[in-house]
Amino acid sequence: MEASLDQFILAAAIFVPLIASGCFFLGLGSRRGLAYLAFGVPFFASFWTLFRFEGVEIAENGYRFVIEWENTGLQQLGIALRLGLNGISLPLFALAGVVGFAAGWQALHSEMVQSRACLGLLAMMQAGLMGTFASVDVFFFYFAHELALIPTFVLIGLHGGRDRRGAAIEMTIYLTLGALLSLSGLVALYVSSGLESFDLASLSEHLKTVPLSEGLQTWIFPMLLFGFGILVSLFPFHTWAPRGYQAAPTPIAMLHAGVLKKFGLYGLIQVAAPLLPAGKAEAFDVLVWLALGNVVLVGFVAMAQTELKRLIGYSSVMHMGYCFLGIAVGSTMGLSAAVLLMTAHGLSVALWFLLERYLRDRAGTSEMSRMGGFAAKTPVLACFFVAVVMAVIGLPGFANFWGEFGVFLSLANHEDMSVALVLALLGILFSTIFGLRAIAKILFGTPSEALQLRDKETPIHDLEPSERLPAILLLGALLWIGIWPRSVSDNIDQEVLRKFPDQVVTKNLESN
Repeated sequence: MEASLDQFILAAAIFVPLIASGCFFLGLGSRRGLAYLAFGVPFFASFWTLFRFEGVEIAENGYRFVIEWENTGLQQLGIALRLGLNGISLPLFALAGVVGFAAGWQALHSEMVQSRACLGLLAMMQAGLMGTFASVDVFFFYFAHELALIPTFVLIGLHGGRDRRGAAIEMTIYLTLGALLSLSGLVALYVSSGLESFDLASLSEHLKTVPLSEGLQTWIFPMLLFGFGILVSLFPFHTWAPRGYQAAPTPIAMLHAGVLKKFGLYGLIQVAAPLLPAGKAEAFDVLVWLALGNVVLVGFVAMAQTELKRLIGYSSVMHMGYCFLGIAVGSTMGLSAAVLLMTAHGLSVALWFLLERYLRDRAGTSEMSRMGGFAAKTPVLACFFVAVVMAVIGLPGFANFWGEFGVFLSLANHEDMSVALVLALLGILFSTIFGLRAIAKILFGTPSEALQLRDKETPIHDLEPSERLPAILLLGALLWIGIWPRSVSDNIDQEVLRKFPDQVVTKNLESN
């Protein structure tokens, strides 16, 4: 088919970093030139699709920028190489482009620039991330996720920090189990539908008219819930995440925690919840209590952390609980807020991991008790750190506020959820405690003797211009959505209203 400029840019966001990855491994081209292409093209495509979305005609079933490669030989297996974006995938596609550029920029200004293999794996991860959220076909949605996941294990195992091999092995076990369980659920959905197609748009239309029996749904949905849930660190399958992020190189922690971990939540919203409503209703209580485990129990653990990078890892796991709660409620507000919070969390956790690296480079440690006094020596870095902590807490003016606030409102509007609402609100208290404590210890505490000695040998300096650029991009995106949430939320709301059955929304409205 003849592709338009919009479709070409969408495809380039996936295939340019994939081709660049191959060039890295083959020793072709310059490292920096290939890296700028691998991370710059998706960055440009994320803004192009975001601002062009309203002006592009809807092709079918809510998707835009749709492009399909025919005669690939895969059609006989029910697989179509098809790309497109809808209101739910659009902000996450843009998130992957922005965070990917920030992570790639950090890699180019770190020791990773010395290794073509590292940059090649990072570019492969970027291609997989863009492909995950642009895939209309469920098979390629899963395939793209695996393409992004494999470099994660390799880079942590070979180039991570302390205890990298143990962390890589634990991540591999957990995430492989989650991937296999979710794959089993997707295959069961494919077989049970009788459509002989992995195309998400076709599956949606088919199952609206010929829904699966409640028995099948209550069997398939738990496979997808726990498969996707393990990939998102759903309690109690969360222990791999803080340990893995602590060992991971900073660009990998930014990409995985900020973007790739959203795969499971995205799969629940795009695939499991709308196609298996009866199965979701049956698993409602289990999902709510496990999500509260993320918020409350993991929140307590986060407050006990003394190392900044591990604190960020536990904070990331804790805030995933809010997204699960929004999905569990199932109302338009809850689902839309979950997608908005996924986007906001991706930006904030990537920025926090980036700032942790800047602090660790200057202090020589990630232990908060061995830092102190950075506000006086690095005022710009201190301003960024305070801003990201305020975003994580959920203060108005940042994107996280609208996501968390929407989840709380959806819980308040749902019957018999008052206890869940109170427990969820505790998360704000936990975030405030560990966030302000980190500010007090790192920025305003008394510098340790080791830090003072290090400062005498090599004076601590503020952020360089090259370090400020990715931080400005991530913080700017958080503020942009925080000040103008409708730039993202309108498209999400429209797609949620179109995708989910009217009776789910009506039920929640009647409970007001």
